[in-house]
Amino acid sequence: MPLMLASTSRYRRELLERLRLPLHIARPEVDETPLDGESVPAMAARLARAKAEAIAGQHPGAWVIGSDQAAELDGQPLGKPGHREAALTQLASMSGRQVRFHTAVCLVRDGVTLQAQDVTTVRFRPLSAAEIERYVDAEQPFDCAGSFKSEGLGITLFDAIESTDPTALVGLPLIAVSRMLREAGFELP
Repeated sequence: MPLMLASTSRYRRELLERLRLPLHIARPEVDETPLDGESVPAMAARLARAKAEAIAGQHPGAWVIGSDQAAELDGQPLGKPGHREAALTQLASMSGRQVRFHTAVCLVRDGVTLQAQDVTTVRFRPLSAAEIERYVDAEQPFDCAGSFKSEGLGITLFDAIESTDPTALVGLPLIAVSRMLREAGFELP
């Protein structure tokens, strides 16, 4: 069965490649602007589904995985910083605090939709401005929600991570994805 990933994120691609299934990549054209009054978990779920449906509409018969991750601090979404100054500001705002990461995934094919969402809580240790600058300059996490890479040096910023799926924080909850793929008929170990 054809399997597609509706994302050009190298992090999601690398995670999905762990499952050793033939995979095609496609860029979904989806407006990621939050809707008025939309909660962070609802936004992540909506965007994951919209990405999958956008590509599924172009490739009938293919199973398409869409995913979205949104960080939440004080009920507000934290996006990808995009540049150094935004990353420094974002990490400073999270210093000594807890941030929730909502990672939604959706598997779609010809009107069939399977969905899941993981919530990971990251407890940041108190961070000095110098520590934040050293980290940002070392990893340049400008394309990562929350301004860090937990699979790299970002792990040094935390006191704890609470999650049921460690891959979710990287961008794709593989436990849920594996369950959905088995339900869709894919053969996995």
